[in-house]
Amino acid sequence: MTPVQVHREIERKFRVPAQFAFPDLSTTAVISAWEAGEPFEMTAVYYDTPELRLFRWRITMRRRVGGTDAGWHLKLPVSKADESTRDEIQLPLAAGAPGVVPATLADIISPLVRGAQLLPLVTVATRRSPYLVLDANGAGIIEIVDDQVEVSETANQTTTSFREIEVEVLDAEDKTALALMGSIVSIFINAGAVPGSTSKAASAFGARATGPPDIPAIPMTTREGVAVDAIRSIIAEHARHLLFADVGVRRDAEDSVHQMRVAARRLRSTLRTFGPLLDEEWTTTLTEELAWMAQEMGAIRDTEVLLKRLVKDAKVLDPNDQLAPSAITSWLQARLVSARAGALAGLRSDRHEYLLEDLVTAAREPKVRDEAYLPCEEVLPKLIAREWSALRKSVSELQESTPSTVWHRARIKAKRARYAVEAVAPIFGPPVTAFGRALAEVTEVLGDHQDTYIAQHLLVELVNRSDGPTAFRLGRLYAYEIEREMAYRNDFVKLWPTVRKAAKRSGLV
Repeated sequence: MTPVQVHREIERKFRVPAQFAFPDLSTTAVISAWEAGEPFEMTAVYYDTPELRLFRWRITMRRRVGGTDAGWHLKLPVSKADESTRDEIQLPLAAGAPGVVPATLADIISPLVRGAQLLPLVTVATRRSPYLVLDANGAGIIEIVDDQVEVSETANQTTTSFREIEVEVLDAEDKTALALMGSIVSIFINAGAVPGSTSKAASAFGARATGPPDIPAIPMTTREGVAVDAIRSIIAEHARHLLFADVGVRRDAEDSVHQMRVAARRLRSTLRTFGPLLDEEWTTTLTEELAWMAQEMGAIRDTEVLLKRLVKDAKVLDPNDQLAPSAITSWLQARLVSARAGALAGLRSDRHEYLLEDLVTAAREPKVRDEAYLPCEEVLPKLIAREWSALRKSVSELQESTPSTVWHRARIKAKRARYAVEAVAPIFGPPVTAFGRALAEVTEVLGDHQDTYIAQHLLVELVNRSDGPTAFRLGRLYAYEIEREMAYRNDFVKLWPTVRKAAKRSGLV
């Protein structure tokens, strides 16, 4: 397999005129020392679909020759970070010949490309003058480059020239360098540099490359707005989340499987909650496909959760025990490898690609009934009240001795109510937001309760395949998980009155 490197990139870009005077950083008190490197030249060919799907998602993929980091580079946005922060996935030049995108990179971005052809669209020739900012020990912590750029669009054979300066922190975790970067940025702005975030290659296409992506972020409507606009905004939010979680799963990013399942659950919840306003056949089909996808991811996520929980609980129960954690880790790691292979096969199937296309369409134009064109304040509260009523009924069946399966049904109802309330909170304001937070607390408790229940079944299976000493320790852990399950039930009972009060204050139910 081709070796992959991942680098967290934090950089700021500036456009400057050709005659821009590069400031003398040594005259500032914030910089210990800096040094100039030898100028060099490099050429990069950027790849995208004819519709510029990657550029519009603020993603770039290139094959660069020359310089210290020649190779294939895929730059992806980072969740909850600004446009100056991206993850750069790097492969060597040998991973793909000119014109042939490496399979590894093509797979990672396939949820966003979805079968569209990737073509070499832009060539960027750069003459780079590098500068290195040093810390008190003489180590480089920030790189500044002064680029003379020539961008050539392949299709129209047009060429654009400009000068650009980039300031990049070499270690994204270095807080001192990050603070220093802010000071350097101010120096350049004061000298007349104009901040920007558009990639060099994207400048060749102007507004086409900076337009909205396939699923744009749609602002939430108001109480007086029509319900279809709220539905469109909610579906778009979770569909965007799912697409990027899918990208994360393919690159084996931490927590990506969990995020993908959460996005799928929220989409299914949206379709269920707003079902009376939606076309029934369309809703049923999309819900079934989302359920299939979540199931494909289920084995990975369940195994990850169990591995983390059981190893942690085993150490809490007996910090000196090595047998139980070793047996748990050995078995579950093997199961995790198998589960991941199965999940990736599902993600690479035609069925999954069709689902992604359907989600893109759903976010743009959900199939709705006439009632969806009524004001939010008229139709949405009754839908939220329906989910809340189902949860209250389910909770009324719970007792300390109630079977775990009944508690699990209450957890499902709680999640549906939570997602429904959180979906409309931007419309109805702080009291509804508080209601959503209260529901989130109980869903976390009920989720932990379900995890302990599943852990017990796994431990029984492990005990039956273990030797005497290991089986004894696993048996003790089994008893501990039963205690934890009962403790979570008590936690829920204590939290429930708070949820009921929050529901009443919300004004929705």
